[in-house]
Amino acid sequence: MAYNRPSFFSGFQFFPPVIKALLIANGAVFLGMMFLGNFHVGDFSFEQFFFQAFALWPFGSGFGFWQLFTYMFMHASFTHILFNMLALWMFGMELEHVWGSRKFFIYYLLCGFGGGLANLLIAPMFTSVGPTVGASGAVYGILLAFGMMFPDRLIYVYFLLPIKAKYFVVMYMAFEIFSVGSMDGVAHFAHLGGALVGFVYLLSDGYRFDSLYGRTQSTNVFSKFASTFSNTKKRTESYGDVTDAKVYNINDYTNRNNEEQIKAQKQIDDILDKISKDGYQSLNEEEKKILFEASKKLN
Repeated sequence: MAYNRPSFFSGFQFFPPVIKALLIANGAVFLGMMFLGNFHVGDFSFEQFFFQAFALWPFGSGFGFWQLFTYMFMHASFTHILFNMLALWMFGMELEHVWGSRKFFIYYLLCGFGGGLANLLIAPMFTSVGPTVGASGAVYGILLAFGMMFPDRLIYVYFLLPIKAKYFVVMYMAFEIFSVGSMDGVAHFAHLGGALVGFVYLLSDGYRFDSLYGRTQSTNVFSKFASTFSNTKKRTESYGDVTDAKVYNINDYTNRNNEEQIKAQKQIDDILDKISKDGYQSLNEEEKKILFEASKKLN
């Protein structure tokens, strides 16, 4: 039996749906703000109006509850949006494939929301706080999740220096902690708040922290499938003596076999589409069994 899918995710997408939508949304808002900067009606500036309405302002300085979500789609400069979106794509791509788009999007928004709350409630205790923009809080949550789920994955710093993801995350978080209270204009508490919310979410979702040290089974779906293929052994079956033989119409056999193949192909396609949309954990036991049997035939 042959299955034509190139992978178990209907083809691994370099720009899965949610990440693609986030990249487009952030880029559109950034370009829109640049475009609006050229328009004024008397003393009224459209750019300033949208900044005042949708950036995250401190309490008492123009704060609106919707800003806890809108601020993460705004950026202060080209380098600001470039590095945030590059990190979102690099570290979020595999997470969305493993979790499914819905869970990934919820996680992203929660981390961004948590980063905004930390900047509102905690940052004023240590430093002065002004209007805040950027997806960094959500991106730091993505970075933390990648480091926890794929701790031994190598990341090449400046495309040269290899470092394991778990150490890379620890270094970044340490840098943010040591930068608290500095007057560099960076919302470090938003970064840390996003990472903290992500950490709590992963723990509540059943992820064990000690898996960073290799004491729990990997949650990487690719690893699960790879181990399925490598551990499946071909069976050799012995048959008894043939005592009776029947003659079959070869055309009837071929047609029946083709129908069975088409039916099995559709069943596998439906399961793979479900994985692509909602993640491996969404499968029931029967679907997992079907997928496992298919992997044995592929081997």
